[in-house]
Amino acid sequence: MTQTALQNIHLIAIGGSIMHNLALALHQKGLNITGSDDEIFEPAQSRLKKENLLPAQEGWFPEKITSSLDAVIVGMHARADNPELLKAQELGLPVYSFPEFIYEQSRNKQRVVIGGSHGKTSITSIIMHVLKHHNRLFDYAVGAQLEGFDNMVKLTEDAPIIIIEGDEYLSSPIQRVPKFHLYHHHIGVISGISWDHINVFPDPDTYRKQFRIFTDMTPKAGVIIYNQDDEQVMRVCVPRNPDVKFIGYSAHEHEVYNGVTYLTTKKENIPLQIFGEHNLQNISAAKEVCKQLGIKAQGFYEALTTFKGAARRLELLGSQGSVRVYKDFAHAPSKVMATTQAIKEQFPERKLVACLELHTFSSLNKDFLPQYQNALDAADMPIVYFNPKTLEHKRMPALAAADITAAFDNEKIQVFTDSQTLADYLKSLRWENQNLLLMSSGTYNNMDLGELATAILS
Repeated sequence: MTQTALQNIHLIAIGGSIMHNLALALHQKGLNITGSDDEIFEPAQSRLKKENLLPAQEGWFPEKITSSLDAVIVGMHARADNPELLKAQELGLPVYSFPEFIYEQSRNKQRVVIGGSHGKTSITSIIMHVLKHHNRLFDYAVGAQLEGFDNMVKLTEDAPIIIIEGDEYLSSPIQRVPKFHLYHHHIGVISGISWDHINVFPDPDTYRKQFRIFTDMTPKAGVIIYNQDDEQVMRVCVPRNPDVKFIGYSAHEHEVYNGVTYLTTKKENIPLQIFGEHNLQNISAAKEVCKQLGIKAQGFYEALTTFKGAARRLELLGSQGSVRVYKDFAHAPSKVMATTQAIKEQFPERKLVACLELHTFSSLNKDFLPQYQNALDAADMPIVYFNPKTLEHKRMPALAAADITAAFDNEKIQVFTDSQTLADYLKSLRWENQNLLLMSSGTYNNMDLGELATAILS
């Protein structure tokens, strides 16, 4: 399948975070794009509407699937018995998962795939920022909105490289293999391995095996760049294939001065707008990738000084005097621990209020909860919030505050189950010389975090 052979494409589950960005990217190439979904939230709704791609009504409509379509792309949000998917299969139309389609569109490009339980969005973002700074031509697919990039997906005819954030979650309801197995990388990165997605990978060994498969898929003359400070990664990235180049990395040398992190290099100290041990590892990973793509250290550091981070990754909501409010996408245990430690180490003289929303299937699972042991220990005031309705929606057994205190192994933890009560409590605290960190892959039951930050800082 060539890019130019396609003209009419339908997306099942067009409202998804990455799927609606793919729809926008293909529409901007001049292709005829249609789609369906049974729920579409912001910002996808407004962005699709602006380009006249928003479905007239929510739901699934098999009549939209006709023999005039050149391809159907199905998102993970759809089910295997989706009526539009069944109609496409009945008509014998080409049906692709998101990663399959990206691979087909990049067969003739050098494919760089960044995998790992954590850090992959940030590493991908840094690489993209550096390449753009140096006016390099490249395509991409990344899981967060980045400053300077209109979409999270770009597919062109002429870019020789594509940078892909390689998610280990399943590809589609009919193709239950990890996304990052389907991109067929030339350069692969493994940033860290920490058991996640318990609903798909029932134990740590099964989860870790997916990264071993990814490593073993590296072709001759390919490259694997791996975090040599991560014990689980080291179990996977054993250089068993002499035809593959293995490059290990560690956190970049640095120092912190007056709340600013500086990279220490042979020539000078480089000030950063991001911080934290995990980000210093991410920087080293991105630097090794950029080196493989022909960008030398000096050019990398030059671009890095203007990198502000990816959206929702240690994002500063506001600051006033000795108070800062951050939000972060952290939800897996390793991410929660890394982010909490990062802020405490960056501002050691300030108290830290760290608030985590349990929102994912794994994080709300009683069998998985013990993975969070000590994850919030760096916080002076650790808080955990969950919405009982989320458990009901996911058809999971109820959780008690005692379950959470025991799992985190932290007697200081306060547990909230009502978002308004939590917001009122945070606003009531004395905020001199304290930072607030809000972590979640959810929305705290649609809490206005910007308004909360404003109230705290005022």
